[in-house]
Amino acid sequence: MSEQPRRITARDLVPHLDALSDVKVIGLGGVGVPTARYAALYLASLDANTRMVLIDGDSFERSNATRMFFGGAGKKVDVVRSDLLASLKHSRLSLESIEEYVSADNIEDLIQEGDIVLLAVDNHATRKLVSDFCANRRRDICLISGGNDGVGKDSLGRELRGTAGNCQIYIRRDGVDITPSLTEYHDEIENPKDAAPDPGCAVLVETTPQIVFTNLMVAVTMLDALWLHLCGVLHYPEITFDIAEGLMRPVHLSPGKRRRRAEHPPSAA
Repeated sequence: MSEQPRRITARDLVPHLDALSDVKVIGLGGVGVPTARYAALYLASLDANTRMVLIDGDSFERSNATRMFFGGAGKKVDVVRSDLLASLKHSRLSLESIEEYVSADNIEDLIQEGDIVLLAVDNHATRKLVSDFCANRRRDICLISGGNDGVGKDSLGRELRGTAGNCQIYIRRDGVDITPSLTEYHDEIENPKDAAPDPGCAVLVETTPQIVFTNLMVAVTMLDALWLHLCGVLHYPEITFDIAEGLMRPVHLSPGKRRRRAEHPPSAA
C-alpha cells in the first residue's frame, strides 16, 4: 500500500462484485452491532449473492441499552439476525449466526480462505488469536479490526478519556502479507494482558466505560475500510482518530519490520 496513492476519483468508488466473499462479523458489542447493521445494509444494496455470518457467544442485557440499539434481550446473534432479516429478508444477502466465542478450538471452522473478517471484540487476546491464525493458517484473507481506548489509565499511566480509537486492516494475498498483522506494531496485542473469550458486556460496562459516539466512530472506520477494500482503493493499513480533537489520520506501516508502536491501543469494543 502506497503512502501517497493516486487521487481517488468517483469512478474508482465502485465495488468489485467479484471481490465479494463471505463476511464474518466477530463480536456484537457497542462497535460490532452498528458495524453488522450497516455492513448488512450495504451488502444487500449490492444486489449480489453474498453471505454474512454473525459470531458471538454473549447475550444482550438491559444494561447494554446505554450504548447500542437491539430488538430485545437474548442471544446477540439471534437478536441481531432477527432485526436484520425484518428489513432485508427480500435481498440476496444470506444472514447466518453462530452462537460461539472465537477460540483456538473453533477458529479453523469459523474463518475460511477468502473471508472478509470484521473483528469487533473486547480484548487483545482474541485479537491476537485471530491475527495469528490469519497470518499462519490462511493464504487469502482480509481482516478489519477496530476498538477504542476506553476510559481510565493506560499501561504507562496516561489518562484515557474514551474519545480515541483505531482500525487496523490486515490483508494477506497468495500467502504474502500486503499489510502488517495486528500484532506487528502493537505490543499490547502481541503480548495481551487480558483473556479470551470476551467478558460479558455487562461486565465491561462496569470496568471499561465507553462513549457511544466513540464506538460509532470505530464502526464507521471499519465500514469505510470494508467499502474501500471492495472498491480496490484501500491505501492504508491503519487509521487512528480522536473525536474530542476532531482528528483522523491514516498510519502508513510496512509489514515485516517488527518495529513496535502503541499509540491509542484499542481495548473495548
